[in-house]
Amino acid sequence: MHYYLYNFRVISYYTRRFLHVTVPHSYFFWNLTKQETILSLLTISLTSPPYLFLLDQSKVVIMSMSENEDHAEVSDIEPTAAARKRLRDRSKEVLSKQAVKIAKRAEEHESFINKVTHLLNVLGFGGFCFILGARPQDVPLVYCLFYVVFVPLRWIYYRFMKWHYYLLDFCYYANTIFLVYLLFYPKNEKLFLVCFSFAEGPLAWALIVWRCSLVFSSVDKIVSVLIHLLPGLVFFTIRWWNPETLEAMRPEGASARVTWPYIEDKSYLCTWLFLVPLVVYTLWQVLYFLIVNVLRRQRFLRDPEVMTSYRELSKKAQKANNMWWRLSGLLGDQNRLLMFILLQGMFTVATMALTVPIFLSYELSMVFQILKVSASVWNGAGFLLEVMPRQVILKEKKKSEMQTVPIQNDQSS
Repeated sequence: MHYYLYNFRVISYYTRRFLHVTVPHSYFFWNLTKQETILSLLTISLTSPPYLFLLDQSKVVIMSMSENEDHAEVSDIEPTAAARKRLRDRSKEVLSKQAVKIAKRAEEHESFINKVTHLLNVLGFGGFCFILGARPQDVPLVYCLFYVVFVPLRWIYYRFMKWHYYLLDFCYYANTIFLVYLLFYPKNEKLFLVCFSFAEGPLAWALIVWRCSLVFSSVDKIVSVLIHLLPGLVFFTIRWWNPETLEAMRPEGASARVTWPYIEDKSYLCTWLFLVPLVVYTLWQVLYFLIVNVLRRQRFLRDPEVMTSYRELSKKAQKANNMWWRLSGLLGDQNRLLMFILLQGMFTVATMALTVPIFLSYELSMVFQILKVSASVWNGAGFLLEVMPRQVILKEKKKSEMQTVPIQNDQSS
């Protein structure tokens, strides 16, 4: 006869760990006879000394173990239908109460973490604003520190969530170019113009169009905003506020304010601020298509939970049936991906063209910085006042459903 030996102190520990992770899905156990018996016996282990259980197909042998005793009391329990039902109902009730307690503790823990996150993000954002006004020449260093710390952390988190293909998006491609420029080629005027075009073009307007929200209690949303907002502020300060570059580029005897880089040839400006960045963008688009739609195609077909920007945007657009979904279907459902690439290309061309007047005008550039910050704050307010209340209502509804389970068990017994 084959026996299975279980130490229920261990079973209780791992079962609680499992319940802590997936409390809403814990009730699938009740359809399996053997696991019904195991979880029913867990009721005893929650309130009694450690037990050892010997299980076979016909009977359950309960051995009460004591740390100071060398013997064990052995008793046989015939697993009749009525006894099994009572044990199952009792175990179900205990586990339901434990699930409610765990959910309450998790909610308190989440609330504390959100408060700490909000505090640190507000202090950090305030400190950045101070540096922006007091020492604008140090803003590029702050940006580099932000990139090398938070982008790897985001990759780890996104890898766990199956969102890591988001890091192939153009914003991360452009931010990598920014980092290379700031660390290795800070005096290269041509590369500066390319970076300025990316930062004040597609990245800046994506902050507005895709409704990035400045929510201080969410690290993920803060990082998403800063990925698009910080580069523009960095190149704005280099262009207009950096004392070192202004002093180096000021002609002798000139009273007018001269910025770096100082451009006289407008054709040179359009080439490096529009045409060359467009070529660099096209290179990214080709690489992205090859990686996502050719090399990793089977990976996406096998696992629909792996997300990309196209999957996420198409899902949201289809659900809302908005303008983007209708535009992407102009060439038919089978060509939505191609239409999405064309729309993104048109968006990039239009936003890069707008960087030329922004580069030439200090006043226009200043207004644009205010517009970007205002848009992210406005979207954050919308999230806090509209989205979060709906999430709280949904959470309370789920909590009330969980609390009704023990009451139903009491009434049935």
